[in-house]
Order: sequence, then structure tokens, then C-alpha cells
Amino acid sequence: MGGFAWVTLATNDSYSLGALVLAHSLRRVGTAHQLAVLITPGVTPSMREKLGAVFDSVTEVNVLDSRDAANLALLARPDLGITFTKLHCWRLTQYDKCCFLDADTLVVQNCDELSEREELSAAPDVGWPDCFNSGVFVFKPSLDTFKSLMDFALQFGSFDGGDQGLLNLYFKDWAHKDISKHLPFIYNMCSTACYSYLPAFKQFGSNAKIVHFIGASKPWICHLDSESRSVQAPGEFNHVKGLLQYWWDVFCQDVHSNLSPAMAGLAGALANLTLGEPRSAEQTALEDQWRRQAWEQGHIDYMGRDSFDNIWKRVQESLGETPAAAPADVAVAIPAAAVAPVPAPAPAPAPAPAPAPAPAPAPAPTPAPTPAPTSAPALASAPVAAPAPVPASPPTPTVTSATPPTSPPVSGPPQPQPSPEALKVDPSPPGTPPVGSPQEAQGSEPLDPNAPVPPKRKGSGPSKGSTSESGSYCSLA
Repeated sequence: MGGFAWVTLATNDSYSLGALVLAHSLRRVGTAHQLAVLITPGVTPSMREKLGAVFDSVTEVNVLDSRDAANLALLARPDLGITFTKLHCWRLTQYDKCCFLDADTLVVQNCDELSEREELSAAPDVGWPDCFNSGVFVFKPSLDTFKSLMDFALQFGSFDGGDQGLLNLYFKDWAHKDISKHLPFIYNMCSTACYSYLPAFKQFGSNAKIVHFIGASKPWICHLDSESRSVQAPGEFNHVKGLLQYWWDVFCQDVHSNLSPAMAGLAGALANLTLGEPRSAEQTALEDQWRRQAWEQGHIDYMGRDSFDNIWKRVQESLGETPAAAPADVAVAIPAAAVAPVPAPAPAPAPAPAPAPAPAPAPAPTPAPTPAPTSAPALASAPVAAPAPVPASPPTPTVTSATPPTSPPVSGPPQPQPSPEALKVDPSPPGTPPVGSPQEAQGSEPLDPNAPVPPKRKGSGPSKGSTSESGSYCSLA
């Protein structure tokens, strides 16, 4: 046969979608050369038929893994199976020279001039320019070269686990021996590199001839609006959205109508895609299934539809809540608990009857059900346990007769009270009697450590003789 051919590889029906779009893109730019595709047993019969309608040659090759009896030595390196499968391109000896194109490439301008290049011609890799990117390379088929590559792989392997590492080790003098074998970047314009040097892409991007959609996100797993036929570019493809849209234009016009539901994976799902019509419930369910399959295969659009913000929004919509509702409730509940009224005391024996007013020079007022603010002289005849309201700001909850006393009532017979002149009143609520006071001498019950402490008035401090850590109290001069 002789001549020059464009060669690609499809290992399953999903990658066959890329191979079909690649073939049609070559036909669109008017290539004069043959098209050949290598396929593995993972490609279904229905997809093989569609590939045969576009490619001039369809060749099935075996994945070189533990099931390949001719290469049992590879048992120790099962990770090199896909790498060796790509090396089968050197067995296409019916051609004089070929250019290998990955299935995730897209030809946007005629590049038949690559047939004039020698083996091994390739473009520098953007990650390490002294290495070439193996997504596009010119080679000369040869069984001797194929066998030499196999032996080399068994002995040295690949430094990156893929075909690119292996080929760069084998053609190790590519970086410095012959500059004519360095292809310009326009023959292998990697989509991710455009973002890393956006000014250069804006200046020279229109000269690109072959676009390479490297990385985990492939064009065929991006979301397409079936009604408008517009693609929603993932975050890493925003700068090349026009090229991604062109990939889908080729798919919709030249590939979609030839797909069959009998195909596997995304190809079968895309066969049921209805283009140019409003989405029905079945269509929406199909697109959800399509996206789920892409997710399960590890193709996640972290910067686009699958970003955290979009996932969180969907969760809130499913729960019928707004994102701010839950945090707001929590924020209010926590302070409310902190400033809640004094909690009810633990169960205790029946309270003792209120002590009778002690005789004092001044007449003792009769306690009202709801005590009002009491003047300082009147405190002399009030029960010791009755808390005094604090008039200062900030205001505190009004103490009612139902509020538990801040200290236990005095047991035993009534004790004589000091005169009003001898009583010094601290603005803070009463606390524990000082050591040695008449109340202490009568054997009062100790202060409940769990009793709440009233707020301390600004500027007040412990009274003379205080030993309590929680606040001030009334003391005798």
C-alpha cells in the first residue's frame, strides 16, 4: 500500500467517540492521506462498524497484559499494558510513514506537511520541554523497531508509567541531536498549557493546527445543552471554549446520527441524545445518567458543574432549605442559652417557712408578692436571703418571689438585726455571709456551689472580709 497515514488508538467505545471526531476533523480540513485506527477487544461490534465507515483501516490488537501468551514476561509489569498497546502502531508496515494522534486530539487546520518529517518528530512537552509529548509524533513502521521497543520496555520500563516516559527513554537523543525533529507547538497545542501562558495563546492560538485535550477531563464527558447544542466548558477549558465547542459541533453534525444505543458506556447514552429540541423528562434523566457515568469514571469538573458551591446549592434545594438558615439558628441558640434565666435548683427537701421579721428600731415592711425596688434603709428589716435589684445598666431580669434565693434561709430562732446606721449596703446582690458573722455562728447551711451568681455591677468589688470568688455581698461594719 505504502504512503502516509494518520493513526490513532481506541481502547473502548468512549475513546472511540474521540477517534470518530478526530477522523471527521481530518476529513473536514481536506487531508489527502489515509486514516487508520487500532482497536482492542473492548470496542463493541456496533462501534467497530461505525469506525470502519470513517477510517480506511481498522486493526484489532490485543492489550499486552497477563492474558497475552506471547508476552508472559509482562506479568511483572501489568501497569505497562496500555503502554505496549500503543506501541502496536509500529506494526502497521503497510504504510511507509505515519503520524500518531491521540484520540483526544482535534485537527483544526490542514497539516499534511507532517508527512515530510522524519522519525521521531514530536513537539516539546510543556511540563518538561526536554521531553516530547507523545500525543502527536511522526514515526516509521517497522517490526524491528517494535521488537526493540518491547525488549527495552521489559528491561527499563517507563519513568512515568505511560508510553511517553518509555518513548522518551528509547529516543533519548531527541532533545539535542536533530532540531528538525522538534515540531512547533501549533502541531500539539495542549489545552492546559494555554491557561499557563494566556498572553501567548491570545497572540498565537489562531495558528494552532492540532489541539490536544490532555488531562482527565475529555471533550466527550463535558456537559452539552442538547437544545442549544452549546457546551458548558469545565474550569480548565474556559480559555479554549471555542475549540471545545468546535469538537461538539463536529460530533453533533457528523457522529451523533451514526451512534447506536447498543454501544457501551457514554457512546450508548449519547445515542439517545435528542438534539435541537426542548428537553423532556426522559432527556433530563438521560443527561443525569450521562453525567453520573462521567463522575464514576473519575472525570469530575471540580471548577464547573461539580464545584463545591454547586453541590452545596443542590443539597440545599433538595432539603428545601437556604444555606444561611441552619447557621443562623445555631448562632442565635448559643447566646440565648448563655443568658438564660437562673435554672431551677435540683430537687431538695421542702423549703423551710420564711423567717419572721426580726425586731429592729425601724418598723419592718410587709413583703409584697412581687417586691419592688427597695430603699437602703428598708433593707435593714428585709430577710437576708432576699436579693436586691441592681438599678445600674445593663438591666437584669426582675427577681420575683418565685425566684430561688441566692443563699439558703437562716435556720433557728430569729436573730437580732443590727441597726440601720451600722449596716453598709453593697449595690451587688447578697452572697455568702462572711466568716464569723451571726448567721455563720448559727450553723447556716453552706452555700450551694451550683447556685447561679448574679451579674456584677460595673465598678463594684468585693466587700471587706469577702472570701468568695463569685462576687460581693453585704457586710457588717
